Amino acid sequence: MDDAEAMASFSEPVRHWFADAFGAPTAVQGEAWEAIARGENALVIAPTGSGKTLAAFLWAIDALMAEKARTAEAGEKWVRGVRVLYVSPLKALGADVDRNLQGPLSAISELAAAEGARCGAKAPEIRTAMRTGDTPADERRKIARNPPDILITTPESLYLMLTSAAREALRTVETVIVDEVHAL
Repeated sequence: MDDAEAMASFSEPVRHWFADAFGAPTAVQGEAWEAIARGENALVIAPTGSGKTLAAFLWAIDALMAEKARTAEAGEKWVRGVRVLYVSPLKALGADVDRNLQGPLSAISELAAAEGARCGAKAPEIRTAMRTGDTPADERRKIARNPPDILITTPESLYLMLTSAAREALRTVETVIVDEVHAL
């Protein structure tokens, strides 16, 4: 699959951001996106630095932004709930992923806003949150009451959510990304 084919299924803001940030997708990303586009599950195994995490997240981010934009255009109310669930056994990796998502989310949102301004539409906001064993009780309640679009968590915290009333926030999950699967 060539670079243009790998990026063809993404929205214009995502394609533009990715081209500016990285130039072209890695082979791993292209293969992962091809499988995801077909609606398949993907197990992405590749060396560190090959773009595995972005391969998983970029498709989900683009789909989430498109869904939020369609909902807004139709004048419908967005159903709150986690759409993308990221699970890592390493809390520090989860924190890095959360921090590293903010740049692409912000940049893609700005590009979408510029594109939407030409059409009179606003760019959708994508919210993230992290839930681990160290998450204060008030933040855990906030996540349950007003769930983020993307939740970053550990297996232990996910288990606690699933066995409590907080599981309601997870009923809307569409994408699950499990990082460091060999450690689980």
